[in-house]
Amino acid sequence: MNNKGVDKSKRQFLTSALTVVGAVGSGYLAVPFLAQMQPSVKTMAAGAPVEVDISKMEVGQLIRVAWRGKPVWVLNRTPEVIETLKTLDAELRDPLSNDSEQPASSKNQARSLKPEIFVAVGLCTHLGCSPTFRPEVAPIDLGEKWKGGFFCPCHGSWFDLAGRVYRGVPAPTNLEIPPYRYASETRIIIGEAAEEKNA
Repeated sequence: MNNKGVDKSKRQFLTSALTVVGAVGSGYLAVPFLAQMQPSVKTMAAGAPVEVDISKMEVGQLIRVAWRGKPVWVLNRTPEVIETLKTLDAELRDPLSNDSEQPASSKNQARSLKPEIFVAVGLCTHLGCSPTFRPEVAPIDLGEKWKGGFFCPCHGSWFDLAGRVYRGVPAPTNLEIPPYRYASETRIIIGEAAEEKNA
């Protein structure tokens, strides 16, 4: 075959042009395919931080919010409850949250950034049941040792009003404290950690 009269520059231009068009077309096909692999808006929102307004909370009130598909409790503790927390250490498995991976803000008696406001994930650390809020002292069904707290009806685990687990119950660790911070005196952001102060 004689290629003497063929314009090689035209052939090279057409090959290059078709390559560019093919690459652009592949890009247009790849974008929707890759976009569908991203998590949905609903999924991204489920892990997003949650803002809680505590301005209207009464003393002793517990409110519940959802964060990452889990119940989170926000409790406005009374001064009497805060005083009672100091008397329970001998009854508890881990009074200062030293034995479990908890944020530094929970490694104190109140297990909170501010003593009066307690924030915890409302799931028992035994098998994940949701304990009931039992603020009354020494009810007939729980006995004289009960100083108020959270009682898990599934297997009988006891937690005080700082989410600390009692000795001799099935739950192995204290209630989980989620990352949270104060956006203002009356707003808490659950899902964002407070800045740690350098000692």
